[in-house]
Amino acid sequence: MNALYEELEKRYHDLQNALARSAEQGASSQAAAREFKKIEPMYQKAKTLRQISAEMDKLLPLKSSSDKEMQELAALELETLGTQKARLEQELDDFLHPADPADNRNVIIEIRAGTGGNEAALFAGDLFRMYTRYAAKRGFQAEVYSSHPTGLGGYKEIIFGLQGDGAFRIFKHERGVHRVQRVPVTEASGRIHTSTATVAVLPEVEEIEVEINPADLRIDTYRSSGAGGQHVNRTDSAVRITHLPTGTVVACQDERSQIKNRARAMSILRSKIYEQQREQAESERRDLRRSQVGTGERSEKIRTYNFPQDRITDHRANQNFHNLPAIMDGEMGEIVDAMIAFERARKKAEAGT
Repeated sequence: MNALYEELEKRYHDLQNALARSAEQGASSQAAAREFKKIEPMYQKAKTLRQISAEMDKLLPLKSSSDKEMQELAALELETLGTQKARLEQELDDFLHPADPADNRNVIIEIRAGTGGNEAALFAGDLFRMYTRYAAKRGFQAEVYSSHPTGLGGYKEIIFGLQGDGAFRIFKHERGVHRVQRVPVTEASGRIHTSTATVAVLPEVEEIEVEINPADLRIDTYRSSGAGGQHVNRTDSAVRITHLPTGTVVACQDERSQIKNRARAMSILRSKIYEQQREQAESERRDLRRSQVGTGERSEKIRTYNFPQDRITDHRANQNFHNLPAIMDGEMGEIVDAMIAFERARKKAEAGT
């Protein structure tokens, strides 16, 4: 515990002092400010962990008390504090020593309607709302980068960012094909339909982390379509960027400013190229294991949302979750915790082989 706390405490105070010096000099350091914002809540958790450890040390002698009632009270309190301590230790360990170097990053999520026509588009909209509502509960900020809405609240495609501590760690397990089984609102006969939506999850990266040669880019501007009023139909504010060496294409049109759309498109492009590089390195290191990102997980059905049976089944962990309406309304904490635990167990098993 001491080493864990001291490591975090030192970094917290170093950043605090650096920001204070910058303020005195009339300067600003966005990178330091972002890191401080990420570290500060974990620093507070480390302080709480130290307090819990001190309380447990005081209670331990009471377990040997001659007073039977005092023994029972001490044992009960120690059990409660022990559970809190274990949870905080795990959170701090995950933050300070993430298994995936990208775990603490912000995230960019792309949701696309798959098979199923209008129902697939509606399901894509449901997933978008589920993610953003859960993100809001965790204090994350959401920002839509690009969208192609359909009727009744659906989307052919929507791309958005979530900013918050460990956003990639929380949402990376969502990538893949999601399948829904339910009676569509447009179905008059009450027949159950099966539709799909695909989810891609990318860690957000800084400009300096991925070198992109401007000569490798083809940038096209065009007139936006969809929501946004008359303005989007009068100006070439939409931007499409093609990275010629990889053939990667990104487009943004939701902002009225061509400059803002271009900046967003470049942010998504950097994340895509960064993820491609991560996947390539992972493939080489793990010899294309089936479990690694990018070797089929995204093309496989990872989860089924069965509305008639009020059940969500995650096919990777072979685990079921119920109270589907609440989950779709953003109460997906149980699923997130289960997937993080599943990933941790999987990696420990791999390390032992």
